[in-house]
Amino acid sequence: MARSTYSVTRAQSQLPQLLRQAESGVLVGIARRDETVAYLLSRGYLEAIVETMEILANPEAQKALADHRAGRTRFVPLSALDAE
Repeated sequence: MARSTYSVTRAQSQLPQLLRQAESGVLVGIARRDETVAYLLSRGYLEAIVETMEILANPEAQKALADHRAGRTRFVPLSALDAE
């Protein structure tokens, strides 16, 4: 993901353009006195971050990930679900 950083003043004057950049997948930083204080990012990117955080906070999901990494996950074809 590309990243661009703008001063607060420049961001204010170019907000519509920055929103289009964020919508297209560019992470746009907003800086005050050479320190990034905020980001503009697309809705989809934010939703992906939130979903990842939810998975990481779920103990059952963490166990499933650990089991998969340890090779303890068994995959079956979807047709096997019909048999049950």
